[in-house]
Formats: sequence, C-alpha cells, structure tokens
Amino acid sequence: MTDHQVHTLPNGIRILFKHSPSPITHCCFVLNAGSRDELPQKEGLAHFIEHLLFKETARRNTPQILNRLELVGADLNAYTTKEYTCIHASLLKQHLERTVDLFEDILFHSTFPADEMEKERGVILDEISSYLDQPEEAIQDDFEEYLFKGHPIGNNILGTPESVAILNGDDIKQFITANNNTHQMIFAVYGDYDFKKLVKLCEKYFGSVPENSSEKNRIAPGPIQQGIYALQKPISQTHCILGGRAYPSAHANKYGLLLLNNILGGMGMSNRLNLEIREKHGIAYTIESNYTSLTDTGLFSIYFGTDAEKADKALKLVHKELKKLRDNKIGTIQLKQAKEKFIGQIALAEESRMSLIISMAKSLMDFNRIDSLEDIFAKINAVTAEQLLEISNEIFDNDRMITLLFEPK
Repeated sequence: MTDHQVHTLPNGIRILFKHSPSPITHCCFVLNAGSRDELPQKEGLAHFIEHLLFKETARRNTPQILNRLELVGADLNAYTTKEYTCIHASLLKQHLERTVDLFEDILFHSTFPADEMEKERGVILDEISSYLDQPEEAIQDDFEEYLFKGHPIGNNILGTPESVAILNGDDIKQFITANNNTHQMIFAVYGDYDFKKLVKLCEKYFGSVPENSSEKNRIAPGPIQQGIYALQKPISQTHCILGGRAYPSAHANKYGLLLLNNILGGMGMSNRLNLEIREKHGIAYTIESNYTSLTDTGLFSIYFGTDAEKADKALKLVHKELKKLRDNKIGTIQLKQAKEKFIGQIALAEESRMSLIISMAKSLMDFNRIDSLEDIFAKINAVTAEQLLEISNEIFDNDRMITLLFEPK
C-alpha cells in the first residue's frame, strides 16, 4: 500500500496528497520550469517571474496577495532552481481553500505590471550584489559556470546585472507559454483532509486552467573542461571548491554516491573531511561535500574556506581523502555504520514535513512514482563496498575534476 494518493485533472495538473492527523497543513505547487529553460541573454528570467508572482493579479494588488495568508498566520514563500519553480505555504488546516485560491490566482492570473517589474528588478539587483559579497555563496555559482561552461545549467539562477536589466514583459509571456506545461505541474498537500473533498476543491480552482502541452527542448551538457582556476577577490580568506560532473537522478549509482558523499563530507561532524581537516589539523572552520542530481546530469563538489597560507595544505589533505576512497574498499563494519547513520539522518529529515512534501512532488514529476522510506532504505542497504570503490574511481578521478580558488588580493 502507498502512503499517498494522486489524482490528475483533465488539464494535466496532478494533485498529490499525503495524510497527516495534524492541525498544520503544508502544501506546495511545483512547476517543471527553471533557470536552465531560459534563452540566451535572458538569464534570471525564471527567478524574476517567481518574484513577480507576488506583486499583482487581475483581482489582487500586492498588499492583498501578501495579506491573504499572513492575516491568518500562514507562511507563504517560493524559490527557483535550475529545473523547478516552487511556491509553498504552511497553514492551519481550515485555511486550505484560501491558500488554493491564492495559488491559482498568482500562478495563472498575474499581470506583471511595468511599475512592479521595475521595483522588483531593483530588489533582484540588490540580491545579486548581496551574493557577490558572500564568497562562500559566489564561489558555488562560479564553480557551476566553469563545470557547465556554455550550457544553461551553468548560469546563475539570479541572472547577471546585465541580463536582469533588460528583462521585459514579452520575455515573461514567452517563457510562461513555452515552459508552463500543465502536465508538468503538481499541487501537493500534506495534511488532515478527505482526499475526495480535496480533489473537488482542486477541481473548483485548478480545473478551469487552460491545458498547455508545450514540450521542452532540454539538451544535456557537453564534455567537461577540466582545469584549475584562481580568481583574486577583495577577501580575507581563501575559499576553494573542487569537484566534477556526477550521476543524474535516475542513475543506478545515485544512492551509492549519496552514501559516499555522506561518508566523505555530509551531515554531522564525524564525516572524513571534517575529522581530518578541521578536527585533526585545525585548518578550516567549514568543510563539506555535496552531491546534486538533475534529470540528465549531476554535480559533486567539496568546499572549504581557510587562511591563505593554509589553503595548499587543506587542498592536499582533501585529495588524500579522495585517494583513500579510490584505492581502498570500505570495510564491512565501516560500511554498516555508514548506512545506519545515513538512514537515521533521512528518517529524521522526514520530520521536516514541508521538505518531505516538496521532495515527494519532485519525485512524482521526475519519475512518475514516489519511493517509500522503506524503498529508499532498501536501496541504501543494497550498496556494496565494491560499488563505492567503482563510484569513487569514476567521480573522484582527478582528470574529471575542476578546482576553483577565490584568493585574497
């Protein structure tokens, strides 16, 4: 038996429901449209649209949109990624219809007035400046630009000051028409409702949305251009990020790499990089690794920040840990402990119900299915030491990696 229910409206919009006997509801509307779908010179458009959804509709002005949920104590927010746009809200269960009404209004009846566009353009330009002032954030964006050079995946989600400055109403209309396919939209609810009544509510508000079957033309990125890059910045520390391409979402080695990432530099203080570089040598306050999978590619990276004179030693220690994983199979006891740790972290993460319902919606979008926790745990437990060795030699191959350094001027 599944722990969720799905219903598809005639226009293609899917309703995903997971029951919870809680007075608090978490819901999200996920669209399969993100920054990688932008045309050249239109970088930042998906994020710009996300901001403008909260500005004005055919029947609401900005204060009415913002107050619609805030007046009943609910929380409304949104974000844009390389592949998705997501609007989400947390609320008391009795306010669901108010929320669905607002979602439908801002998603399908926003008017994008010129004066609001100019205001929000200024806000986003300030947001870009803010990120540039945070080297630990900016280096991630620059790293992705090198890793996916010449491909939309490598573009900054926020865009550039030059691209944001020229975005206009026609760009918005063209992007929405080309990318807002109703068959690639999911409204997901985690709360205490009768599913049939929820479907009727969604039919009332989303049922009249015109069907859009536009198909995307997403192209996988070309070969990586391996290299070491150093940029001089007005900063006091050296920031470093290294890594390369990794497995896409549906790859058979995905769970093996997720486990390997957790062993190397994932959550908690007991990962290998933290123990070696921070605890043993005391040369970096923050060191972490990350694996992000997309529909047709992925990326793995290790980040650290340290004093300029310690950067070379820190980088050598990182490569030493990667070499250990390439050269040596993880022992039976170590592997068992690593699996138990990772499974426990995933189970605890499910307590974040908003994250869970968004994750479920994205899984339904990408794979047309949602794995149960038991399914996920089984996939992790099926990972072998031989598989981890094979993954390490593929993903941590020095000839397939890029290193980017932000160095003090």
